Amino acid sequence: MQPKALQPIAKDEYKDNLVDRMFIWLFSLKMSQALGKGTEIGGYDGFVDLSKQIMQGRNAQEQQIIVAQVLQSLVPSPALWAIRTFFSPTRLVCVLNAWFATKMFEWLVGPCELAEAEIILEDGTVRSQPSAVQIKKCRYLVDSGCVGMCVNMCKVPTQEFFTEKFGIPLTMTPNFEDLSCKMIFGQIPLNPEDDPDHNQPCLKQQCPTASFAAAACPKLN
Repeated sequence: MQPKALQPIAKDEYKDNLVDRMFIWLFSLKMSQALGKGTEIGGYDGFVDLSKQIMQGRNAQEQQIIVAQVLQSLVPSPALWAIRTFFSPTRLVCVLNAWFATKMFEWLVGPCELAEAEIILEDGTVRSQPSAVQIKKCRYLVDSGCVGMCVNMCKVPTQEFFTEKFGIPLTMTPNFEDLSCKMIFGQIPLNPEDDPDHNQPCLKQQCPTASFAAAACPKLN
């Protein structure tokens, strides 16, 4: 018996302003340069299309490498060095990063807000601070409909970029049930082998090629 088709989660309507469109254009340009080709689709849909092109014929690590190159091309190396050198991940720095993220990333992920988080520090102590960004329903995840794209093209490279290049730990915890997500600045990310997101099954209600038999999204490998 064929499984009953699930109703896809409806996409929200976004009215991108001038600044949003500039960010979409810039990121799309950098992705096109990294790919060596572009897309005929405009706006945010074109940005998602370029993401899908990056996934085609590449394994998870290769996808993450390309996105890392795109992110590094957006911030000059001297700026990354200065931030890493002169700004330690204090409570204030983490909170400020979260605040900036709510202002800078809405074009990418949709409406988001600051939230409180319990940060487990390297010495094992716990510190409460408003350095989390609660994404209500991730625009990128809804539009792509793909667990692999979420993890390979957003979660992993973004965590590594902030943690390694900025020196500010970041953990992202997408919720594949309601398609929300939380970005926690100051929290050291889990190793891939310990992170359940790397074994997440396909979004049956979103992905047109989802396998009901596979334990994990095949694009995660």
